[in-house]
Amino acid sequence: MASSSDTWMREYNEALKLSEDINGMMSERDSSALTGPDAQRRASAIRRKITILGTRLDSLQALLVKVPGKQHVSEKEMNRRKDMVGNLRSKANQVASALNMSNFANRDSLLGTDTKPDDAMNRVSGMDNQGIVLFQRQVMRGKLC
Repeated sequence: MASSSDTWMREYNEALKLSEDINGMMSERDSSALTGPDAQRRASAIRRKITILGTRLDSLQALLVKVPGKQHVSEKEMNRRKDMVGNLRSKANQVASALNMSNFANRDSLLGTDTKPDDAMNRVSGMDNQGIVLFQRQVMRGKLC
């Protein structure tokens, strides 16, 4: 039972370490006088790590959803973990916006924070092609979430 909690904490610590690495790279970038291809390579490496961090944060969020069914975690601990993930995501969004990574910062607004593929599949399972197209249009207009 404790392994699920240990898994979450291990994943969180890896994400935290990655976040600190990104912050260090940003500091180096700001203090160095690199220009041209070297600066682009460094910015690209930072962007790549930010994307990896975003994926890890999504994974942490998914693990939070799975934890209550498998083990008893107090409400206070769940809230603490959600805050920890939220704080890391906020830091990642700040760095992404500093690098003009608009696609990363807007990912939640595009996909929604609680988008579940299974939910969408359940909604369209009995529809024909026209029904699916109509459903897609409604979702894109924001009438369905």
